[in-house]
Amino acid sequence: MSTSLSDYSTRIAALSKELGIPPGYAESRHLTLQREAIELASIGPDDIGRDCRLAPSAAQAWLALRQRALESDIQLIPLSGFRSVDRQVEIIRGKLALGESIEDILTSIAIPGYSEHHTGRAIDVGSAEVVPLVEAFANTKSYAWLARHAGDFGFRLSFPRNNPYGFIYEPWHWCWHSGEVSPPT
Repeated sequence: MSTSLSDYSTRIAALSKELGIPPGYAESRHLTLQREAIELASIGPDDIGRDCRLAPSAAQAWLALRQRALESDIQLIPLSGFRSVDRQVEIIRGKLALGESIEDILTSIAIPGYSEHHTGRAIDVGSAEVVPLVEAFANTKSYAWLARHAGDFGFRLSFPRNNPYGFIYEPWHWCWHSGEVSPPT
């Protein structure tokens, strides 16, 4: 059952407070509240064998993109697709437990409720050329292929260098926008 936007916003505000995220943080970073996807489709296993899921239209676009890449001898590996708000909280709590500051954590992960992964349209992509989720992915043939062709399938890089959201450069993070003109959030 879907919750109202007001209930969702209240839940997200409570989680942010619990995690020590300053009030007004999302607004100061130009982040938009992202609702969790309700319907998801499998795109197969991620790099460690878990089922990776995306919203159905994004999944269809990803599968077509990955097939075209294979035809060009490029293997794209899904690392992470849909991520729930609860999973986002777990990730942040884990990093806090390791002694990382909330300020450092929030340079590479969105606060709960504000991640594109919640929508089921975002995918973190890797390749066998480098370890997952490192900037060096930008120096791979896989990234070069994505940079040239991802837009043909509705995907775009969400967090380029010096992005307005304050996130680190994430050459692995792509979001399906289906022809939307608005900036990534």
